[in-house]
Amino acid sequence: MLYASANDWQQASRKRVLLFGMSGLGKTHVSNILRGSGDWFHYSIDYRIGTRYMGEHIVDNYKREAMKMPFLADLLRSDSIYIASNITFNNLAPLSTYLGKPGDTSKGGLAFNEYLRRQEQHKSGEISALLDTAHFIERAKDLYGYQNFVCDSGGSICEVVNPEDPNDPVLTELSENLLLVWIKGSDAHTDQLIQRFNKAPKPMYYQPDTLRALWKEYLGENKIPESKVYPDSFVRWAYKRALANRQPRYQSLAENWGITVTAEEIAAVTTAEDFNALITRTLESH
Repeated sequence: MLYASANDWQQASRKRVLLFGMSGLGKTHVSNILRGSGDWFHYSIDYRIGTRYMGEHIVDNYKREAMKMPFLADLLRSDSIYIASNITFNNLAPLSTYLGKPGDTSKGGLAFNEYLRRQEQHKSGEISALLDTAHFIERAKDLYGYQNFVCDSGGSICEVVNPEDPNDPVLTELSENLLLVWIKGSDAHTDQLIQRFNKAPKPMYYQPDTLRALWKEYLGENKIPESKVYPDSFVRWAYKRALANRQPRYQSLAENWGITVTAEEIAAVTTAEDFNALITRTLESH
C-alpha cells in the first residue's frame, strides 16, 4: 500500500485516497467534505466517464430523441439550437439515463443488445477514467497547488478489475498512487439501499456474463418475452442480486489492495480532520 502504517499517513505531505463501495454509503459525501476544506482535490470517476468518455454518446442520444420532433429537428439541422449534458458531481442523471434499462421500448426500455452495447461503453470509459487518476493527481498539484487528492470511484469499480489478480493493471496503477479505502456497509445498509432503489430505480453496470444470466433467469421466471419486460421491474429484481454479487468482490479488493472503514464511521466524518483521524486509526489496526 502507498501508506504502510499510520505514521506514514500522518507524516505524508501529500495524502491521496480512493474511496470505493456501494453507491449511497458516503463516497461523494465525504469527498465533498474534503473538497470543502480547501486542501483536497476531488476527482469523480463517474463525472469523468460522463464527460470525457461518454459525453458524446450522451449528447448524441439527446439529439436522436430531438430529431423525432419536426420542430426541434429543423432547428438542429440549421444549428439554431445547442444541446448539451449538464452533468455534475452531484447529478449524474445524464449518464444513468443514457445507460438505460432493458425492456419494453414503449415504456422507456432498451432492446437488450443495445443495453449490452452501452454497458460495454461504460466499462471501457470506467477503466480509462480510473487509469486517468494518476494524471489528475499531478494535474491537481501542478495547476491548482493541491497536495491532497480524493478519488470518488463508481460503485462498479469491482466489476471492471480483478482483485484476485496481483498483476491487475488498473489496481496496480491505482495502488501505486493512492490508498484504496473500502466503505463497508452492513446488512441494514443493504436493506436501506434496496428500499431506496425500489423507490427510484437507476441504471447500473453489470459484468456481461452476470447480466446475461440475470436476464435469462428473469425472462424464464416471469415467462415473458424480452419486448414485454417492464424496465423498472427488471432492474429492481436484479439490484439485490447485484449487491450480493459485488460484496465479496469489494471485500477481496480491500483485503488484497487496501483498507476497510465502515459506513457508520464515514457517517461520523464532518471535517477533513475527522477523515484523517479515521484513516490513522484504521491503519494502526490494519
